[in-house]
Amino acid sequence: MSKGLYLVKILVQFMSVKTLQKELGYTKYTLGERLSYYEPSKNISQKTFAQELSQSIKQKQKSINPKFFYDEKGSKLFEKICTLPEYYLTRSETNILKQLDGKLQSYLDGNFRLVELGSGSAQKTRILIDILTKSQKHVEYFPIDISNTLKNSSTVLESDYKKLHITGIIDNYENGLEFIKNYDDMKNLIVFLGSSFGNFDPENGIKFLQKINSSMKKGDLFLVGLDLVKDKKILHEAYNDLQGITAQFNLNILTRINSELGGNFDTRKFAHHAVYNENQNKIEIYLRSLVKQTVKIPNANLMLEIDEDELIHTENSYKYTISQIKQMFTSTGYQIEEIWSDDKRYYSLALFSKK
Repeated sequence: MSKGLYLVKILVQFMSVKTLQKELGYTKYTLGERLSYYEPSKNISQKTFAQELSQSIKQKQKSINPKFFYDEKGSKLFEKICTLPEYYLTRSETNILKQLDGKLQSYLDGNFRLVELGSGSAQKTRILIDILTKSQKHVEYFPIDISNTLKNSSTVLESDYKKLHITGIIDNYENGLEFIKNYDDMKNLIVFLGSSFGNFDPENGIKFLQKINSSMKKGDLFLVGLDLVKDKKILHEAYNDLQGITAQFNLNILTRINSELGGNFDTRKFAHHAVYNENQNKIEIYLRSLVKQTVKIPNANLMLEIDEDELIHTENSYKYTISQIKQMFTSTGYQIEEIWSDDKRYYSLALFSKK
């Protein structure tokens, strides 16, 4: 590429990013030579939280979107969950990732940017960064996460990997994917780990897969973690741990509503409730009200009347068969490259390209 064409490419990329900043309300923050991140204004973020909550919690089946679990405290609690003996998901996924080195390299033709949806503490991400740094002079990493934990984990990664350039996006996945789609023409390896896709109900899961597919270019890859159908006792124990960390994580969403939206939830009046729905192959997680109570959330203009034993739905975690995975992804525009699973067939990692 000539110097003139290279400068034109850089200018086009700069203008594209500036346009995205304006349209989506982003502000760019630079933390180092190889580390920056984009974040929407706090007013926009808070308005979204209040708007979504005011719609979901007024329904006959009250609910709270699980993406709001992940404030700073919630993210730390989830990291504790990942280390619990009952919580097989993280161990299984990590073991599969560690075996992907040579297997994944065969699909990485040229340089790839690593784009991660829901990076969290980025512990498992390190395995993928290690794979990419073996074949690339430098690696671009774009974590997309609604939690501010992204800043802390990215700072640590920048320090540990001298070949790593990080551009974080603190926002929801949809906006982050739109950002990536219009960024440049470099190939992306998009990863969605931790079985987070299982939080979507079937209809919204299909829409989300279509959204990811529409953001992909020819040559991009999508690596996703998917939990498999298994014995219900194993599932029950994974979401009802003996230490009660999952309960703390679930209840913390009420604490966040109190802190950010002025709510007056008394967490002592609620209990964690997780059950397995065998007919639909999903774990259903709720907060169960221990008493009849009234709760105010001023910043969302809400006053809730909650009955004793009434359930507030906070999360689903769907489990899949291999045949379901193949059907779901081929029907939404993906080409199946590989599906890997652990020795016990508890969990899978699936690699797809765009048809």
